[in-house]
Amino acid sequence: MSSTPPSALHVSASAADALHVAVIGAGKAGTAVARSLLDAGCRVSISASGDPARLELMIDFVTPGAVPKWTHDAVAEADLVVLTLPLHRLHSIDPALLAGRVVVDTMNYWPPVDGEIQAFAAGDRTSSEVVQEMFPGAAVVKTFSHTGYHHLEPDRRPGGHPERRGLAVAGNQPAAVALVSAVVDRIGYDPVRVDSLAGTGFLQPGGPAFGARLTAAQLSELAGAAVTAA
Repeated sequence: MSSTPPSALHVSASAADALHVAVIGAGKAGTAVARSLLDAGCRVSISASGDPARLELMIDFVTPGAVPKWTHDAVAEADLVVLTLPLHRLHSIDPALLAGRVVVDTMNYWPPVDGEIQAFAAGDRTSSEVVQEMFPGAAVVKTFSHTGYHHLEPDRRPGGHPERRGLAVAGNQPAAVALVSAVVDRIGYDPVRVDSLAGTGFLQPGGPAFGARLTAAQLSELAGAAVTAA
């Protein structure tokens, strides 16, 4: 991509706590991300495949403070979009809907769940590179994917805490990576920037960082080793 989408331009990293975030996917991962964003001061809309009215009771109980909406409405009003749905359901999202948006890819390719999806199964690109190709008008940023949803909330720590963990934040566009890094920091992790989606193989299932719950220094070392290997 040759230009920065409008969202990365008109929302500064310093305003991360005032962001309106649309979380697409209301499963366990999506609700964990939504709760963390709410705790960080963000406004959160959440959508799933059906009528938001049918989500309302569950959201009120599981993610109080989030507002259920149709996906189109949630994205239209958001500064940042977070994808937390199974990869086999990505085809249901119109690429035009995400054009000009900073889009966070939290997803992993799981063949037993997703089935055989040739673009992801081929292994010649990282999964986030494939997601970026599916949504060419968006600035895709990879994060949250290498930690379990059940660890995301309890592992949060304030800045400077000796046990604070790191989260990789990877993307092809520096402005988008900076924005998402500010959100990750506010949630309670040290962001470790990775300067391309091509360099995220070490974060995927089977990679050395996947599920490892590392400090920023440890994660940076793995990121550096991945770049050297590439």
